[in-house]
Amino acid sequence: MTELVSLGEIERAAERLSGTVLRTPLVPFPADDSDGNARLLVKAESLQPVGAFKLRGAHNAIAALPERVRERGVVAHSSGNHARAVAHTARAFGIPVVLVMPHTAPAVKVDACIRLGAEIVYVEPTMEARTATAAKLAEAHGFTLVPPFDDPRVIAGQGTVGLEIAEDAPGAGAVLVPVGGGGLIAGVAAAIKAKRPGARVIGVEPELAADARDSLRAGRPVAWSAEDAGRTLADALRVQRVGDLTFAHIRAHVDDIVTVSEDQIREAMRRLAREARLVAEPGGAVATAAALFRRDALPQVGTYVSVLSGGNVDPALFVETVG
Repeated sequence: MTELVSLGEIERAAERLSGTVLRTPLVPFPADDSDGNARLLVKAESLQPVGAFKLRGAHNAIAALPERVRERGVVAHSSGNHARAVAHTARAFGIPVVLVMPHTAPAVKVDACIRLGAEIVYVEPTMEARTATAAKLAEAHGFTLVPPFDDPRVIAGQGTVGLEIAEDAPGAGAVLVPVGGGGLIAGVAAAIKAKRPGARVIGVEPELAADARDSLRAGRPVAWSAEDAGRTLADALRVQRVGDLTFAHIRAHVDDIVTVSEDQIREAMRRLAREARLVAEPGGAVATAAALFRRDALPQVGTYVSVLSGGNVDPALFVETVG
């Protein structure tokens, strides 16, 4: 039986991350007539030093390594935000870092990694190409692989998002979380269910990359093709399949997974910028999109929390979307 990440592991990760990550605020989203009496709070992980929640898991995983292992360097595969978080952490520790990235990764994310001193290796935009190349580099150079999601230390680090929500919004009835590879929702759900067992945890995906929804329905991980998942604007959520460990957490702790359309993602980005003064990349906006436009598919509660997972959006796309 798969061993799930415990509340104690998440609390130890919070101690390890103290002074490194920002305890991000819960920003009230302005109510409108359609909201009735419900309140929406946005967990603004876009305000992290690397612009996304990924710093939590990456730093926790690297900081936990023995020093003699860590100093040999690290390698990671990612479409952008995890890569940047690993590069940021490697620079803080003064260790080598190589990043395996799909050639379709947004330039704004690649450039940020290069500025942090990372070496970039480009591959085809498939999970198979990413994982195989990263594994070969780790074996050839003695690097430690820092997985983007399917790792207990990474999940524990991401779980600190849920720990903060549970402490700062104890009355929240539903927590909405973007789902890519599943590391964020795995950690958040583990923390929320341990601290606030009455709260519902709902995953959110684009309609065009809904492998986690299909997996939850099927009771096993279901993979989408790279071509199908690649259709969504939400590049951070183009993962073809949730991990085995993250899926075990999803089955144990997540109440449901809903999807949002591309138009709803764009409108959520627009409204977050104009009404809440928050910059969201497409993948970072999906949970808020569900809170705004899929209320019929959500549990009816007094307070929703949506996790704005990242704000590393291509400037041209942001201008085009927000107007």
